[in-house]
Formats: sequence, C-alpha cells, structure tokens
Amino acid sequence: MHNKSLSELSSSLHNGEFSSVELTQHYLNRINAHNANLNAFITVCDDRALEQARAADLRLQNKTAGMLTGIPLAHKDIFCTKGVLTSSASKMLSNFISPYDATVVEKINAAGMVTLGKTNMDEFAMGSSNETSFYGAVKNPWDISRVPGGSSGGSAAAMAARLAPIATGTDTGGSIRQPASLCNLTGLKPTYGRISRYGMIAFASSLDQAGPMAKSAEDAALLLNEMAGFDERDSTSIDHEVPDYTATLNDSLEGLRIGLPKEFFGEGLDPKVAEAVESAIKVYESLGATVKDITLPNSNLAVPTYYVVAPAECSSNLSRMDGVRFGHRCENPADLEDLYSRSRGEGFGDEVKRRIMTGTYALSAGYYDAYYLKAQQCRRLISNDFKEAFDEVDVIMGPTAPTTAFPLGDKTDDPVAMYLADIYTISTNLAGLPGISIPAGFVDGLPAGLQIIGNYFDEAKLLNVAHRYQQTTDWHKEIPDTFK
Repeated sequence: MHNKSLSELSSSLHNGEFSSVELTQHYLNRINAHNANLNAFITVCDDRALEQARAADLRLQNKTAGMLTGIPLAHKDIFCTKGVLTSSASKMLSNFISPYDATVVEKINAAGMVTLGKTNMDEFAMGSSNETSFYGAVKNPWDISRVPGGSSGGSAAAMAARLAPIATGTDTGGSIRQPASLCNLTGLKPTYGRISRYGMIAFASSLDQAGPMAKSAEDAALLLNEMAGFDERDSTSIDHEVPDYTATLNDSLEGLRIGLPKEFFGEGLDPKVAEAVESAIKVYESLGATVKDITLPNSNLAVPTYYVVAPAECSSNLSRMDGVRFGHRCENPADLEDLYSRSRGEGFGDEVKRRIMTGTYALSAGYYDAYYLKAQQCRRLISNDFKEAFDEVDVIMGPTAPTTAFPLGDKTDDPVAMYLADIYTISTNLAGLPGISIPAGFVDGLPAGLQIIGNYFDEAKLLNVAHRYQQTTDWHKEIPDTFK
C-alpha cells in the first residue's frame, strides 16, 4: 500500500479494494515500527486517526467521498490542530493543546483526509537540519547518521520512509524544498498568500508559507487543490482564483524557456550535485525546452538580507510567548520580570534565542534604519532581479541545496555554515515566488534535488514542468532499502 500514489490509493478506496481503516492502520503500524529510529513524529494520533478513517469509510460507502477522502497524511507540528499537542517542537509549547484548527487543517479535514499525527521540526521552524527540536534530531531515512534537512525534516523523513503517503510542511527560507532535496521528495513552496497562514504558528510573517511534501508532482497537485484558497481570517491571504492543479500536468513542454542563473552554479556547489542538476536540465531539453543563461546579480544579498528580516519578525512574533497566557511557565517567579526572563530563558532553545536577540537588535532604536530598513531595500532589489528574469524565461532552474545530506552534528557549532544550506532557496521567499524541488538523482547514494522557480501564482506551471520530468525519469520512485 505504501508505494501507491494518491490517485492509486483513491482508486483503491473508491473501488473497495481496502478500507480507510485498513489503510490507516497500515501506516500506523509502519510508524510504530520505524519512528523510534527516525524520530519523525512528535505526536501519533492513533485513536483520532482511526475515528476519522471510520467516518471516511462511511462517506465512501455513501458515495459522498471526494478524491482524497480516507487517505492519511501527516501534519508538521506548526499547524494548530484542535485537541492535539501543537508544540512547534519547542519546550515553550510542550504543554499547548490547541483549542482550534488552522485553516490548512480545517480544509484537509473537510476533504475527509485522516491525520496520522504531528511531525518533528526545527524549533519554531528555525533551522536547516532538524537538529534544534526540543524533542531531538530527526534522522534521514537514506542514512540515519545524516540530517533530513529542515525545518520540515520530520515531514520529509516520514515521507521518505513511507510512514505517510503525503505530508504538510512550511517554507520560510527553504524549509520544504531543502529537506525535499535531501530526502528524495517533491516539495512545493507556493506563492506567498496562496495558502492561508491562519493557525500556522508564525516565525517570520512576511516569509512563511505552507505547502505539500509528496512523492511526486501529481500527488503535490492533488493536496494543493485542497490547501489553496483565500481566507478572510488571514490578512496576508490573497484572493486569487484557484485552478485545478491536476488539469495541466500533462501539457507539452515544447518551447518552455528555462533560465539558468550563473550565481546558482558557482563556488560552494558540490560538483557532483551540479552534475546531477545539469543532467536533469538535459532531460528538459530533450522534451522541447530551451535553455538560457541569466543572471540574478543581487542573489549574493539573499542570505544576509534574510538573516535580518526573519529574526526581526521572529523577535516580534515570539514576544507573545512570555509565560503568562499559555506555554511554558517557570516555577515560583519572584516578580513579573523574573517570570518573563526565566520562562523565556527555559522555554526557548539556543537557535531561537540567537534569532530573537539578532532581531531585537536590528529593530532597536538607532539600528532600525541601518539594518531592517536596509534589508527591506535589498529585498526589493532581489525581487526586481526575478521580475527582469521572468521577462526573458518561463521558469528558473538550479540546485535546491549546495550539497547532499550532511552528517548529524556537522554544522551545529557553526551557525553561518548552517545558514548557507539554504543559499539557493532563500531568495524565492524574499520575493514571495513559488518554487519546487524534485528528485534529480543520487550522489554517493544520497539524493540530490533540482529546484524550479516560477512567476507569481505559476504553481500549475511548476507542477506541469515537474510532472513531465517525472514521467521521463524514475528518481522520485526510489525508496531507502530499509523502508521498502
């Protein structure tokens, strides 16, 4: 069952080959067998999942089921889920049972899908390796001595090990695409505002975006159909028509104009990863696409810009977590100041503290213009580079990550080296553009990913471009031997 695509699972459920309860129990058994080694899940919702599965089976029997009714999925533990621990992988929220559902959870529940559980992640989505979690590091199913990427590393590991048929993730600077690359998955970051952020615990409000993590572009399109749409409860949600993302998956790529930024193929890129990406691009040429060298001259500003903007916004967003209303509260505070300082000191991990302090400094009187304002000006330059590029090309391609999965602990003492793991993904978040990572081969037994960036609201084109490649290649079908 666990090797079937979403459309195959849907067909089997609708044809009565197996029930949603049977399918759900199959995945719960796999989680029970493998999660101890991977640490992919923080919470497993056994009873709730089976209850949802029974309700889905009734809909299937009554012929009122939709395409994804009865199919299980895993949610990143950043989405508020009513009655379920929603911790954002932090001690600060390790006792927080959400009283409501995020819009993403609400919409997926309405589609009749089954929630297997909540996946591990970097604390408050701050990290590139899933090593900052209060619940411990997640292991990469391709090599458990290596990282799965982050911050959506739990969702990525669960998918790579086939502990779930599909999962949700969030992407602030590459947190869907980079772990997708390191774990041999298809991961889509949609246009900013395409999916509601209501009920998604905020890290950096102008950058965060939810998206699907899937085995294939077709599966990602099916879940995006359910996730996307305007939400009046989210002031950053954009009221833009939602197409059927599966309708154009098989469109021809004849005449597709691909841009290759020289900045994505320079120093720091593993030559073997570059070779895998270049081989993937040759496949596109064989499908009728044309390739053009382009430049994104301000892409060198992406990492420093991001690490001013994101910490500044995290400093503001996380100020509400003070030990007063919800979350971790220190024991026997002497006074209000002691309550604040000890609750936050005990509740937040080192990387979160580092970013809060950086952001608070950047926003402080006397430094706002020099840092935050300047970073926003650089952000506009980065966005303009993409705008000019899309006057000449339809999509932009390059590596998703500069290397394959690195060993656990390899970069934990060097924050700057860790930040550079997202060097090719950050700029799309700063510009608000959609991007997708797809499997493009292996380097010494570890997956490498191809990143495809599109213009605003061009998710359907990205999924079409990804799908046609996956019809020609089998990289996305590869599974670690241990989990077959």
